[in-house]
Amino acid sequence: MGAAYPPLSFYLPKALWPETLPTDANTPWPGFGLGVYAWTIQTYLRLKAAGLPCALVSTMPQAGIVFAHCNVLRGSQVGFKTGFKRLLVCLRAELLPVPYAQLQVVQNPQQANATGHCYWIPHWPQPGLIPRDRQRGHCIENVAFLGHANNLATELTTPAWRRALGDLGLAWQPKVSTHTWHQGVGLPPDWHDYRQIDAVVAVRSFRARDVHRTQNYRNKPATKLYNAWLAGVPAILGEESAYWAERRGELDFLAVSSPSEILAALGRLQQDAGLYRAMVENGLQRAETVRPEAIVQRWLTFIEQVAVPAYERWDCCSSWGKAKVLGQGLGAASWARVEQKVRSQIFR
Repeated sequence: MGAAYPPLSFYLPKALWPETLPTDANTPWPGFGLGVYAWTIQTYLRLKAAGLPCALVSTMPQAGIVFAHCNVLRGSQVGFKTGFKRLLVCLRAELLPVPYAQLQVVQNPQQANATGHCYWIPHWPQPGLIPRDRQRGHCIENVAFLGHANNLATELTTPAWRRALGDLGLAWQPKVSTHTWHQGVGLPPDWHDYRQIDAVVAVRSFRARDVHRTQNYRNKPATKLYNAWLAGVPAILGEESAYWAERRGELDFLAVSSPSEILAALGRLQQDAGLYRAMVENGLQRAETVRPEAIVQRWLTFIEQVAVPAYERWDCCSSWGKAKVLGQGLGAASWARVEQKVRSQIFR
């Protein structure tokens, strides 16, 4: 790491400060199920543990590089002050850009755009993840979805779906969350436990209009795939951009576009023990690139090669130059809002 940094801060307003802060990002602290804490507190803990001189703060600093979740910035009165020696890095998650943040960290490579100051860093996998019990071998009994209720296709929430799985001798065991972005009520306590899970299914929608409206879910991460790799569990996934950006071959995940294709994929895994083992072993190999240690290195590279040079340029920039940057950010954010509204109307 570089010998010197400007002040590096992760900003979380006091109103969102949890009663008890975790001290280790590798523990299954329930708060890590919330995006605002996963992006802010977990990133802070992992980078600090790696030796980066950074702080978690409840007051917005006036100087240095400040990392903050998009919802935090959007709901604050921080605004854009050309007189401050502060470079804001918006942790965008699934949201539209904040116009007065000079840099944006996005979670899907389709969103990356150096000209627009958007940089892709993979989202963290599930902290404290407990892998599948290897003693289960080729036993395929339990099929799970792990995620928010809004991210599960309607067809996979019906009694008919459970019956279809039952006809294959399979049990549907979803671990579904109903939490809001800043409140942990409704988070499953065992989201991190894959010991008895034999296959993961994750499809947001089977409707073509949803794919077009969201540009193939270009704001969603590949976290469910990363977790499946790390857990040693084959994944059956929808054809989303984040998953396909990671795909090197069929062993990475089985792609499906209908409930009947999910049932066919599960049938293949039941009948072909070699395929099942190959997907597990391949996933464990691919997981090396998305383990927290690997993502920490991506963060350090981003800070050293992008954020620090941007801060130095900003610090030397005139008020006119800073106002120009603000104008560019406002333009990009306005266009993003218009584009989202138009697509929502067209594909309603």
